[in-house]
Amino acid sequence: MSNRKKNLIYSVVLLSLVGIVYLYRKSQHKENLAKAKAKTSQKAPNKTNKVKVTGTTMGKIVYNVTYLDDQNRDFKQSIDSVLVAFNESLSTYIPSSEISTFNQGTEVSFRSPFFYPVLAKSQEIYRHTKGAFDPTVGPLVNAWGFGFKKAQEGKVPVDSLKQFVGFDKYLKFDKQKLQKNKPGVVLDFSAIAKGYAVDVVGEYLASQQIKNYAVEIGGEVRCRGKNAEGKTWLFGVKNPEYKAGKSKGKSSVFSAIYLDNRAMATSGNYENFYVKDGKKYAHTIDPATGYPVEHSLLSASVLAQDCMTADAYATAFMVMGFEKAKALLAQHKNLDAYLIYADDQGKLQAYMTKGAKKYLAKL
Repeated sequence: MSNRKKNLIYSVVLLSLVGIVYLYRKSQHKENLAKAKAKTSQKAPNKTNKVKVTGTTMGKIVYNVTYLDDQNRDFKQSIDSVLVAFNESLSTYIPSSEISTFNQGTEVSFRSPFFYPVLAKSQEIYRHTKGAFDPTVGPLVNAWGFGFKKAQEGKVPVDSLKQFVGFDKYLKFDKQKLQKNKPGVVLDFSAIAKGYAVDVVGEYLASQQIKNYAVEIGGEVRCRGKNAEGKTWLFGVKNPEYKAGKSKGKSSVFSAIYLDNRAMATSGNYENFYVKDGKKYAHTIDPATGYPVEHSLLSASVLAQDCMTADAYATAFMVMGFEKAKALLAQHKNLDAYLIYADDQGKLQAYMTKGAKKYLAKL
């Protein structure tokens, strides 16, 4: 064989080997990129993807929404639109809302998707708490000066107003409409509406494929996924005495709880009250007696899968008091709670279910 042919064959073989090595390295590069991408997707969300939206709703109530989004989308306009629609359905301060239409008449046909779910949930918790949570307590709440109507000066006509209180007694509803069988019966969802609004905003974010978020409206909160550091969301429980000046020199936060794909709502009589003739009147009205509650339970923080449930039970526990709240919690394993109460010496004490204790943070 001539040297020319040998050189040609050698060149062909060499080029083939170079091509094989090139293709092999290219395939390895693609494989390494795929592995790197998969590894990156398993890491904690990038801090740069954190978006925070704030605003007001239900009058002057502040909301804070934090979420992680690779596209850095700003949902403030959409969130505000959702909350406007929510208020146009359930706000007693809007004369043309669905709930105001019902309160002014005898029935209402639902125009929005919000009314029926809150009625169904209210009925469920009304029955579970044996009437401690009752949205028909509105006339008494108004009369004591804590409602959506200005109270009349003078003695509160408790006995005459109690005849209008009774969710199952006076209301009938299905998925299309709500009716009352006694004129004068009114609904007030202020003890559940903030929690429900939190859920509505959370569900909107979920519909936009947002998997990591925290929605807070007026202290009620719902969390899903992780925060920007890849950790479980953490929220505080207020010290019930911080406004009374008894916690001077101490933090306004009594405890803090990690919310692992859960919601939390807190009810207490340390925010909304007044003093008249030397006597303190709290905003929590007992539907059974018609009077503001007086007991040792100062704050009830309830943890549940949705914030509407947590909000309603927090109110119910404040009506029931410490011992009855503990007894109900023992029956309902899907609920957790952190209760702050005053002992016989007036010192603050805390009771928590196992689920709440498990997620308690060290301050």
